[in-house]
Amino acid sequence: AWASYMTNSPTLIVMIGLPARGKTYMSKKLTRYLNWIGVPTKVFNLGVYRREAVKSYKSYDFFRHDNKEAMEIRKRCALVALEDVKSYLLEECGQIAVRTCALKLDLHQGRSSRVLTLQCASVPPPQVFFVESVCDDPEVIAANILEVKVSSPDYPERHRENVMDDFLKRIECYKVTYQPLDPDASDKDLSFIKVINVGQRFLVNRVQDYIQSKIVYYLMNIHVQPRTIYLCRHGESEYNLVGKIGGDSGLSARGKQFSQALKKFIEEQEIVDLKVWTSQLKRTIQTAESLGVLYEQWKILNEIDAGVCEEMTYAEIEAKYPEEFAMRDQEKYLYRYPGGESYQDLVQRLEPVIMELERQGNVLVISHQAVMRCLLAYFLDKSADELPYLRCPLHTILKLTPVAYGCKVETITLNVEAVNTHRDKPSLNSVSVAAAPLAL
Repeated sequence: AWASYMTNSPTLIVMIGLPARGKTYMSKKLTRYLNWIGVPTKVFNLGVYRREAVKSYKSYDFFRHDNKEAMEIRKRCALVALEDVKSYLLEECGQIAVRTCALKLDLHQGRSSRVLTLQCASVPPPQVFFVESVCDDPEVIAANILEVKVSSPDYPERHRENVMDDFLKRIECYKVTYQPLDPDASDKDLSFIKVINVGQRFLVNRVQDYIQSKIVYYLMNIHVQPRTIYLCRHGESEYNLVGKIGGDSGLSARGKQFSQALKKFIEEQEIVDLKVWTSQLKRTIQTAESLGVLYEQWKILNEIDAGVCEEMTYAEIEAKYPEEFAMRDQEKYLYRYPGGESYQDLVQRLEPVIMELERQGNVLVISHQAVMRCLLAYFLDKSADELPYLRCPLHTILKLTPVAYGCKVETITLNVEAVNTHRDKPSLNSVSVAAAPLAL
């Protein structure tokens, strides 16, 4: 439903560029972001279609432009993928389809394929936006091959040296027919962004609508430098002890103990240039102050606004607002507290934090349960149904390390006891006005 506020027609994003230029990386990140903000998005990777059609990959010869049999297979795969895109956008209520390249015979090739995409996408056609990844840095290309392609299904049980040799020859095959976007001549009327050398430079041409501008802004903020993001909640608060939600209470004795344990943990990690972010609520600030380092306060990191239910216990809410109490269990992501926020509202509020996290290096974010769930859902690609029930216990740190196509998660418990504020998703039979516990 939220997507209808941001898009007035489906969009086809076409990822193009030579192999090992980060197209799959960008397409997966972009899809994760768009789904997180509520725009239904799906990736259509030609490599997956090719592997379905050809079960066993032998060598780069398959990608030679004079291999007629292989070219026919690649053409069929491209057309099947295009039909799936049309079905997704027209019949499955998808808003954005992401194709990893688009051409007449293969998704890596040239301008003729871009015309095919424009003509065949659907009637009426969707908005089409091209993302071209250009890289001429041999070190970046080699690193990408070693990090991603060595583990590709195309190369089971092959030595790294053999993979590198074969893949470099595959790239040379593509260079024979690949035509980059030309903003000054044949492609000047297309909407696109060129990402040059992993974000060192950008060229943006004819952005047509709001969603395209968001795509451009996102792609201009991401980077591939190694870094770690630490997420944790504030130490246990006085309100946590008595079961009250919201408010601005200080830390309990155990919460203060956690802040000292957090200080020790951070010192032991010896993190280079660590930034620390908190909300503007007392309990996160007190947790950060114990670290003895500079920290930044973000109002948008404040806990979800519980409206009229602020500073109430679940029992008090059940007695005073029984219908609201039950409604939240039925659709927790969309439910909005009277005078307050929903998880959906919170995701929209936190979007600038995600953008800034993508720009930064090492960061520790000290926040709140609902806020941490939203941030975690972005990095782990969790759905709106899963998001409100992600486990984010007190006195626990989640260490997130971005990897090739996802995020590695480590859970670190600092062994300081705290109350349990988590509640699992109730079964449909248990949701009732009389018995549905309301939980942040």
